[in-house]
Amino acid sequence: MGAIRDRDQSACHRCGETNHTVRERGRFGLMASYCDKCWNTCANEMAEADGATAAPRPDHDPDDVTWIEPPVCPECGALIRIYPTNYDRWVSLATVELPAKDVPEAFRWRLTKLPTPSTPTDLVAVRVRGIDPLPSEPVVPAHRMMCVPEWGKP
Repeated sequence: MGAIRDRDQSACHRCGETNHTVRERGRFGLMASYCDKCWNTCANEMAEADGATAAPRPDHDPDDVTWIEPPVCPECGALIRIYPTNYDRWVSLATVELPAKDVPEAFRWRLTKLPTPSTPTDLVAVRVRGIDPLPSEPVVPAHRMMCVPEWGKP
């Protein structure tokens, strides 16, 4: 098998291209090197499977001192929390933690601090998979699990 580097550029793990858009992807360095096109395809597939289809939060002006209201679900009117995922997509989460035994496997998320010292307070949502949590261990459910649209709403 040939070398995977060409002038200090990694090859995309999906298509094999070596260009300036190929780089390590993901928030924790757990992902592989992808070009922009393959990364967007891969991240969109993961987001669709996980239900991480929320719109990103708008950037807030640091000089604006007006009160920031938490987002509200357009379907049920409940307060939600919107967080970036570890693969650069956004997910709507419930505002409460529940024991893992009360949350179906497909809806379990955890909030994790980013490991970079420059942004110590930033949190990302990470899907709980692989090793099941203990039944009493707290997880954050995806809002779509708890969303009950109001009946008779136009």
